[in-house]
Amino acid sequence: MFKDNSLIPAEAVRLAALGLLAENPRRYGELAVEIRHFIGLAVGPSLELMGSSIELLRYEGLAAAADDESVSDNALLTLTPAGSVALANLLQAPLRAPNNDSSRLALLLKLRFLHHLPAGEQQAERAHIADSLDAELSRLTELRCLHATASPPFREWLDRDIDNLSARLAHLRQPR
Repeated sequence: MFKDNSLIPAEAVRLAALGLLAENPRRYGELAVEIRHFIGLAVGPSLELMGSSIELLRYEGLAAAADDESVSDNALLTLTPAGSVALANLLQAPLRAPNNDSSRLALLLKLRFLHHLPAGEQQAERAHIADSLDAELSRLTELRCLHATASPPFREWLDRDIDNLSARLAHLRQPR
């Protein structure tokens, strides 16, 4: 994790792997493809994000292979109790500002797997996410105010970002 306890890119990949395993056991190769596909669509292809090994999850006891198969056998992986605890911890890590590709990926993964937390913790995490997005909205609003006379394309782009972020916040704050 970063100094602010937000997820580093490798932990975002770990969140993806643990979240997918929490839903269903998966073969090693299928899990790797599914993670790579999600990340590629969410933030574009990135060698930085694909550098961590799923095998490390087995070594750390967060995932287990059926019948102690090896990775070369395309083992069927399942989430262990320790993996469930790690997933909950990753889901509750703060988001990093400003919202860059790494932060965007962490946000998308949190929203994708939030249902694995108990209801009360889901609500608390939604509030934390909203606080993070509120901070970003404040930054963009201040930037827009400071550059009120800037070129129209710049102002219009910021206005769209502000409108999109405001709509996302409203959606996030809807009662569930």
